[in-house]
Amino acid sequence: MNFVGQHQKALDDAEAIEADRSAEAAGVPQVARSSGLRGRYAWIGTAASVILFAVSIGVLWKLVQTVTWSELHAAFTAATPKQLGLAFLFVCISYLFLTGYDGLALRQLKLKVRYRITALASFTSYAVSFTLGFPLLTAGTIRYWIYAREGLSAPKIAALTVIAGFTFWLGMGVVLGLSLIIEAGQLAGLTFTSIRLNQGLGLAALAAVLGYLAWVSFKRRSVKVRGWRLELPGASVSFSQMLVGIGDVCAAAAVLYVLLPPGLTIGFTTFLAVYVLAAMLGIASHAPGGLGVFEATILLALSSLPRDQVLGSLLLFRVCYYLVPFVSALAMLGAYEIFKRAQQVRRGADPDGRP
Repeated sequence: MNFVGQHQKALDDAEAIEADRSAEAAGVPQVARSSGLRGRYAWIGTAASVILFAVSIGVLWKLVQTVTWSELHAAFTAATPKQLGLAFLFVCISYLFLTGYDGLALRQLKLKVRYRITALASFTSYAVSFTLGFPLLTAGTIRYWIYAREGLSAPKIAALTVIAGFTFWLGMGVVLGLSLIIEAGQLAGLTFTSIRLNQGLGLAALAAVLGYLAWVSFKRRSVKVRGWRLELPGASVSFSQMLVGIGDVCAAAAVLYVLLPPGLTIGFTTFLAVYVLAAMLGIASHAPGGLGVFEATILLALSSLPRDQVLGSLLLFRVCYYLVPFVSALAMLGAYEIFKRAQQVRRGADPDGRP
């Protein structure tokens, strides 16, 4: 579920296009405009990501200095069969919801693809990009590899990726907003903030989601990205996206929640807000899977629990939610390629698809 700087990048591109057009009307040469804007502002996001990642790694290093390898190994292996069973159940539920991201995007684009192909493309693209990072490259390449064989063009696959990003952020916004409002008091003690600040941020997150839903409900909305126009989903599809995103975020958070050590005194709703905050900071850092940033945030918020046990739970979470799906995705992609090649041979074509 990192998902998904893809959507933000697409919107940035759209804004850049609009800025170019405005400047063109004013008679500013396009090459000079583009290079000037990029040279002036492009480094800011990269610098912020690097700083966030560096600070988080420093915090994480300081937090785990008191943990010995023996303590960490004991905590890592302390999970009961029941905990592991529940964790993998929620992993399956989360990735099942992720297939809904592509399913709703295909519905919006009025494209028909068999569900087993949609599930394969969605699961493998997310499982690989979560682990390797660079979602525009990794997830985009896998999606193109699979969907192109179903007749989808590159612009349609790019549009599908952008719409899937909307699904993720709608779900995150609702979960974060409700958690901050409902558990404002307990979160204030965990995150060293005030109740009013938490409630204000929660209301702002919900207002942003509701504002977006209202905006796309009144008339058809679209954005232009790199010269092609993308029509945004209407109210019914957007509401479905919101529900799918909520399901995915809650299931992913539940994976870590059930792996945490005994003695956890916070409820699942409170933990949801902590998880979403950690995930969002991880996305902002652009580190694969939010590595380092995610762990540092969780360790700080759950500082009342034994540090070695929480760190062991976090490592086990990485194995369950990232490593196992990643290995499974690679195996599925290999089997898919072998199957397609065998089909071509049966149809009288060589492995490159030429008759």
